[in-house]
Amino acid sequence: MQKIKIGVLREEKNPPDKRVPLTPLICSELTRRYTNIDIVVQPSKIRCYSDDEYTAFGVTLQEDLSDCDVLMCVKEVPPEKLIPGKKYFFFSHTIKKQPHNKKLMKALIEKKIQMIDYETLTDKSNNRIIGFGRYAGVVGAYNGILGYGLKYDLFRLKPAHLCRDRAEMEEELKRVKLPNIKIALTGGGRVANGVIETLSALRIRKVTADEFLTMTFREPVYCQLNPRDYVERPNDHNFDLNDFFQHPEHFVSKFAAFTKVTDLYLSSHYWDPRSPKMFGEKDMQEPDFRMSVIADITCDVDGSVPTTIRSSTITQPFYGYNIKQHKEDLPFNKDTICIMAVDNLPCELPRDASDDFGKDLTERVLPYLFEKDEDRVIERATICKDGKLTENFNYLKDYAY
Repeated sequence: MQKIKIGVLREEKNPPDKRVPLTPLICSELTRRYTNIDIVVQPSKIRCYSDDEYTAFGVTLQEDLSDCDVLMCVKEVPPEKLIPGKKYFFFSHTIKKQPHNKKLMKALIEKKIQMIDYETLTDKSNNRIIGFGRYAGVVGAYNGILGYGLKYDLFRLKPAHLCRDRAEMEEELKRVKLPNIKIALTGGGRVANGVIETLSALRIRKVTADEFLTMTFREPVYCQLNPRDYVERPNDHNFDLNDFFQHPEHFVSKFAAFTKVTDLYLSSHYWDPRSPKMFGEKDMQEPDFRMSVIADITCDVDGSVPTTIRSSTITQPFYGYNIKQHKEDLPFNKDTICIMAVDNLPCELPRDASDDFGKDLTERVLPYLFEKDEDRVIERATICKDGKLTENFNYLKDYAY
């Protein structure tokens, strides 16, 4: 059996990211399961798991990782720190030709690195198999509730990033007492499932879209809206989901009906730039427009939620959108919608998010690296190798060379 040495890099990108791809416990379990695997970790002062926690699980700290076969981290590696000829796993943010990472893409090619991007890891049906989306939803929903409490001076919660872990965050939720508000959630993937976990911790009842639109309740409720609930073809009520996925530009939004009954909106759906926006300036001018807090968890600036005019930060998660002047304002003013648009939500609970991610990495990805890859998972996810783009990513050639 071939020996494989894995090196866990410290995060070097600014602002610093505290997450890790492999937690101390997961490192220990991997080396027990695979006797041909050795894992070393670069020392770091900013990780959510300390160096001492790694050594307590028998993991060796090592500054120079040039003898490793595989190198892993979470965010982009600075181009000058890339070690030639190695196999790297991280979120490279290059597959959409992101301008700020053009230098990184060129360095990956020039240094003949095999780049496996977590975002490109898919199953045979082209579904992503790993990501931090679940914790974006868990934290995003918490922030939405926190913002609603501040907006109406109902309660104050400790921000998620000041909680040690999810258990402490959920202790905070026990202090929440919501009136009979209506919460709308859009999305059906991992992010939305994370949102539902937080709403379930609050014991908020789920209702159907029709009940949400037509009934009043004595308790807070939420509804989960799918595309058929918020878009339609003009003058055609026969909704076809595949048609929407393939030709979203042929559809218009019918979300306006929900803006009249929703107090808190949690946006966690995937948005194609060809799709209609959920609502517009005209809808916000209507006297019965009701949404006062919006947590745009997917955070598409100038995307599906037109009030998301910029991303916000973990330490300052809220800003206001003035519905009369259509510009940024203070978050809790009378004429403003409170907007939460943090673009790195999983970083607020880095220990839990890292543990969740590491388990998925161990179960859904690493077996293909250590054993036979008959499904070509690693091959399909490889952006470049041996100084060339792979066939699936040839569309990047004007960006990479």
